[in-house]
Amino acid sequence: MTEESQFCIDEAKEGMEHALLHLDREFHKIRAGKANPQMLEGVKVDYYGTMTDIDKVSNISTPDPRQIAVQPWEKNMLAPIEKAIMNANLGFNPQNNGEIIRILVPPLTEERRKDLVKRAKLEAENGKISIRNIRRAAMDTAKKLEKDGIPEDEIKVLEKEIQDLTNLYIEKVDKHFVIKEKDIMTV
Repeated sequence: MTEESQFCIDEAKEGMEHALLHLDREFHKIRAGKANPQMLEGVKVDYYGTMTDIDKVSNISTPDPRQIAVQPWEKNMLAPIEKAIMNANLGFNPQNNGEIIRILVPPLTEERRKDLVKRAKLEAENGKISIRNIRRAAMDTAKKLEKDGIPEDEIKVLEKEIQDLTNLYIEKVDKHFVIKEKDIMTV
């Protein structure tokens, strides 16, 4: 296999790995009934005029499976953090006791669980689309290599490897989805 062919495969593999990591991050945002500090990921707090991630201005923990505790580094950040959580529209009702913000995570209803499974399925499908787009780009690169004079039989081997890689990562996405679905549906 030529250096160009190996580079093409390495690029495709790296892109597919990134697509899988992105899917995992998206799955973390879909709550499964248990309190998790990552549920607040993406919440931005007005920190002296700068929008800052909530985890950069506070310590976020889960003292028990139904509760998230947000302990700001500075006491005067309690109100902006509480406001940011409310504005994030996560369905949480933060409780500020003057020292710490507690968020009670309500148990999921059967209907809500099914909605979350649909959302997870959509994220998995988006992951598969990303992987297929990476495959298409790699196949285009293979065609260009053929025009640049690489033998046809080597291009066929390269295309088969790209397809095998694609199948492997699509399978990984399906496995991740099955695990997330089980996590969401477990009461």
